[in-house]
Amino acid sequence: MSDPLLDELLDLALEAARRAGRLLSEGRPSDLGVAATKTSPNDVVTEMDLASEKLITGFLAEHRPDDGVLGEEGAGVEGSSGVRWVIDPVDGTVNYLYGLPSWAVSIAAEKDGETVVGVVAAPMRGETYHAVLGGGAYINGERAHCRPAPPLSQALIGTGFGYLSERRAAQAEVVRVLLPKVRDIRRGGSAAIDLCDVALGRLDGYYERGLNPWDLAAGALIAREAGALTGGRPGEPASHELTVAASPGVFTVLQPLLEELGAWHD
Repeated sequence: MSDPLLDELLDLALEAARRAGRLLSEGRPSDLGVAATKTSPNDVVTEMDLASEKLITGFLAEHRPDDGVLGEEGAGVEGSSGVRWVIDPVDGTVNYLYGLPSWAVSIAAEKDGETVVGVVAAPMRGETYHAVLGGGAYINGERAHCRPAPPLSQALIGTGFGYLSERRAAQAEVVRVLLPKVRDIRRGGSAAIDLCDVALGRLDGYYERGLNPWDLAAGALIAREAGALTGGRPGEPASHELTVAASPGVFTVLQPLLEELGAWHD
């Protein structure tokens, strides 16, 4: 049986993501530039990131004014309902800035601290992915499943890199050792899309150090509901320290290997 609250949260997340995706795809100025930087000159924010977050938070506040909000670009509301929205208004901002298609809007809803709804909209792919806790994962309304696990040597693995040079140097060393052990490595530039690609069987696994809650909340739920495993270091949940998502057979090999390689520290 469906839960009316979860149905409501999903409908709102889907509509907010649709509106933000349309704003971003149709409203992107030809002379789009960097509005601000964060952790480094490479960690950029555009005026469209800010506009997208304003649209999403305004829409959600209109319908559920008592909910909490955590947004990448500064939106922060405690709330009193037990529901918190975790929002990345443009996941893959550098791709968006350069006109590359791999960017997405990511919206998750937590209930009492647990992620219960996840929506990732990738307008340039023409795809929207969603999941409700316990209800499976979907792409454009069709059920999604992760790929049956190959041996690690035949696994296609996604990853991403941080913005600080010291972290990138450490991540490059992990890739140097890992690359000969797998089929290949992909770097797409959007954590939310990478997690959804695990859900869809387009990647066998994915890992990254340095993700924030808004980067992974929606995508990790979608991956799990598609049959993947997610986590961080062995025995720990996905976190800023390390996020790993993969089909179960790949996960059980990849996670301890990443631990051995020190993928969780700089």
